[in-house]
Amino acid sequence: MLRMFLPRLRVDSVYEIDLEKLAAAGIRGIVADLDNTLVGARDTGAPPKLKDWLETVRSKGFRVVVVSNNRRERVMRFAESIGAPFIHSAKKPLRGAFRKALEMMELSPEQTAVIGDQLLTDVFGANRMGMHPILVTPIAPQDENAFTRFNRKIERKIFEILRKRGLLKWNN
Repeated sequence: MLRMFLPRLRVDSVYEIDLEKLAAAGIRGIVADLDNTLVGARDTGAPPKLKDWLETVRSKGFRVVVVSNNRRERVMRFAESIGAPFIHSAKKPLRGAFRKALEMMELSPEQTAVIGDQLLTDVFGANRMGMHPILVTPIAPQDENAFTRFNRKIERKIFEILRKRGLLKWNN
């Protein structure tokens, strides 16, 4: 069960993801979380650096869908600023939004990476679906809501157990 919380890759930001390696591994689509993954939880639009990165992602043939547990207005405003399809109120880690994203991209789980900042929603949800989870360091943890802060406490316990069992390859 603990292995369901293990990402295949951990990076500090999306900019560190080696897109060539993803493509070589057969990944063709990216399900991207919004808050604290692509931008801070209170940021309303995409900075130029992120827009450039997404342009590079698309130029390499990847399909992208933004999937967020946040409300429609927040996700729609952001997704429109980057020209990406989106799913709001996703209820991650439940499977429904992940399935919908796969349908939107016309890809299989094995062809899809999930990039997110949370073990309990993004990584666990991706692993449940047979997708390729990539964990990023949260951009602005100080802006997180009470529910996410509670999840972070659980994440720290999971990291501690994973570390004790020798399953982690990094320090958190």
